Amino acid sequence: MRHLTRTALAALGATALVTVSACATDDADTTTDTATDAETDTATAADTAATTDPTEAVSETTTAAADGPSATLTDADGTELGTVQFTEADGTDSAVEVTASLSGMEPGFYGFHLHGAGVCETDSAAPDGPADTGDFLSAGGHLGSDEADHPDHAGDLPQLLVQNSGDASLSFTTDRITLADLKDEDGTAVIIHADPDNYAHIPERYAADGPDEDTTGAGDAGDRLACGVIGR
Repeated sequence: MRHLTRTALAALGATALVTVSACATDDADTTTDTATDAETDTATAADTAATTDPTEAVSETTTAAADGPSATLTDADGTELGTVQFTEADGTDSAVEVTASLSGMEPGFYGFHLHGAGVCETDSAAPDGPADTGDFLSAGGHLGSDEADHPDHAGDLPQLLVQNSGDASLSFTTDRITLADLKDEDGTAVIIHADPDNYAHIPERYAADGPDEDTTGAGDAGDRLACGVIGR
């Protein structure tokens, strides 16, 4: 009887070892499967990243930034100076964000305006004064110049400051215009003038009679240095 009991115990022990061994094998297989799945997921993610064209992301960003009209500015010699981009500010139609990026210019301040005709022709005549000719006069006067004096025209913008490197960047928001204003029947042009804009700030101590017609027209900003038609 004692012998049988020991034999039975030995058999039970062997069975337990087999069971534990089987459980250990199952756990190991599960761990191996989990590790393999993780490696597969990592490899798949790496393959996806490797096969994704980085230009697609850049293209999407560019498209988002360029959802409004723009103008490419050139000088009277046909040299391209840069671009001005117009977008709705904060997704509304009541204000416009203006972003300019230019290069190859002489350092200093320049008058920077929107003009009421989308025509940029060198040695051209002003629409309202055929006898007056010069570079980019075809763009007409400031946008909104028939409604107020300078600097209260819709097309009166902040000064453009060119660095010593010849580069200029300008970004601002205005509620004087909408994108629809820029795409009216006559079109609109961006003009860079040769001189700074004084915004018609001529106190009586400088001029007893106040600002003259040139000052109230364009802030004494001088000749038209560069022009770009918005939307073309």
